[in-house]
Amino acid sequence: MTSRATVLLTDYAWPDVAIEAEIIEGAGLRLVTGPAKAASAEVIAGLAAEHRPAAIMTNWAPVSTAAIAASPSLRIVARLGVGLDNIAVDEAARRGIWVTNVPDYCIEEVSDHAVAMVLAWARGLVHFDREVKAGRWEPASARLRRVRDLTCGIIGLGRTGRRTAEKLRAFGVRLLGHARSADAAVAAIVETTTLEDLLSGSDVVIVHVPLTAQTHHLLGRERIGLMKPGAFLVNVSRGAVIESCALVAALESGRLAGAALDVLEEEPRVPPGLLRPEVILSPHVAFSSDASLRDLRRKASEEVVRVLRGQPPRQARNDPQPRPTIRPEPTEPIS
Repeated sequence: MTSRATVLLTDYAWPDVAIEAEIIEGAGLRLVTGPAKAASAEVIAGLAAEHRPAAIMTNWAPVSTAAIAASPSLRIVARLGVGLDNIAVDEAARRGIWVTNVPDYCIEEVSDHAVAMVLAWARGLVHFDREVKAGRWEPASARLRRVRDLTCGIIGLGRTGRRTAEKLRAFGVRLLGHARSADAAVAAIVETTTLEDLLSGSDVVIVHVPLTAQTHHLLGRERIGLMKPGAFLVNVSRGAVIESCALVAALESGRLAGAALDVLEEEPRVPPGLLRPEVILSPHVAFSSDASLRDLRRKASEEVVRVLRGQPPRQARNDPQPRPTIRPEPTEPIS
């Protein structure tokens, strides 16, 4: 490992960088940080040109083609999260740079959040909380659902989608699922079907897919129009998987009973049409808990140290060409 090679942490959504510093600097590396709140692609490219890092760690900030090109010694871009839509993955691969993420740090949290949103809607928790606090005690206005009678459709049956299915199964709901592929374990608890049949047959639709070119506006006007009248839509993946204007139109027309969104297309801007009583909003926090953030920060930092020691990453999300030279991984843990 190059003596005092630099690791650039572009941004962070927690109070300090103590965990990152302990692992990165404890390995003999130099940690520099950008602003805590994610800066623009231009600012990040400027930081990369200034510090010429061997590794970039990013939370929400964009790591663009320009930022990668400005870092001639760069060997890894590590996402402090799961999605890779803020990283120029193809450019990194072209330059022989690893891209990694932490795919398993928040499975429990995101699935909990999805289930909580379903329960909050079915039992009217958010609505009645607002009503009682406004001085209105009107239990006769309830339009509540028996959770066991719901059909819940899950789009995306990866780690988190499967965990959501497992948790919902305990309530006795009927489970539909759609994914590019599903293993036998998933098929044992979820009735897999086409996306169109899932949409038309579900009282609740939960979105658990990454944002890619293929999933951008996966649920647009046409597919939202296929949803069961009075259905409820939950998104805990990425905002742009759902076309906002199409969702607003479906809510305004009354076709959908409501929606619960942890993510938005243009965060943090909230479209005025979503500021409705039947929409539950949270500020992209489904991933978060004290435990998940500790795991995220530690695993991402350790991945950086691992690669800068000449070892292969454990969570590679690209195939760099030319492939970086790697040495066999030692058995001792990273300090």
